[in-house]
Amino acid sequence: MIVTTAGRTNEQMIEKAKVIAKELDAEYIPRKKQSINKMKQLLDDDCIIIGKDRLELHPFQSDVPFFFHPNSASFRIKRLLRSELDPFIKATNLKNGSTILDCTMGLASDSIVASFVVGNRGKVYSLEGNKYLHYIVKKGLETWSSDIEEMNLAMKRIQTRNLDFKDVLKRLPDQFVDVIYFDPMFEDQILTSDGIAALRKFALYTGINDDIIYEATRVAKKRIVLKDHFRSERFAKYGFQVIERKSAKFHFGILKV
Repeated sequence: MIVTTAGRTNEQMIEKAKVIAKELDAEYIPRKKQSINKMKQLLDDDCIIIGKDRLELHPFQSDVPFFFHPNSASFRIKRLLRSELDPFIKATNLKNGSTILDCTMGLASDSIVASFVVGNRGKVYSLEGNKYLHYIVKKGLETWSSDIEEMNLAMKRIQTRNLDFKDVLKRLPDQFVDVIYFDPMFEDQILTSDGIAALRKFALYTGINDDIIYEATRVAKKRIVLKDHFRSERFAKYGFQVIERKSAKFHFGILKV
């Protein structure tokens, strides 16, 4: 991984790029008015660009950059503010003061919505195994400015970690959080979405198995929630109660503990 600045740069952005390169154990390369494609080809590597307002990850073999955006969280929170239903919140049964461990942060949409609902009294812990995705999303959560102030506060409350949930679950004490959430659908979205298909090589594919379900039932106080493809065999295999959603490609499963 290399780190550089946007085309129009200044000393402040250059220093920021150097700091980020050090934090990611990457190499800072001066831009020198070169195009990003030219830099990627010459250096044969992926590239993170430090812009004025955001960070962009440019995979080596793609012209589609990845950057943080609240994605669906914004309109979902607007619906909640109108007292409308959110299927994820229905499945998790989160309330003000609840605690949740999101084992598969991805783009953090569900973590943002969860943080909005649990408020200052609650806790949202969110895990992402890939350090580059984690870094870009973490910085985005800290700096993104929405026109919904409650959403801005919710993003900043999320406690993210660059860790594999398989290892984390083994170390956590019994009944650490109310809810544990898995979204392996993020892996499928990486493979099928035009916008983030190039991220497939960055995704950490940690499967859900008997050991993980065992640890999750130990760590959760109330329930485990699984978001998965509607044809997934994992629901039946582990005894999840399925909330079916007509015309949706995925369902939520609930396993009460």
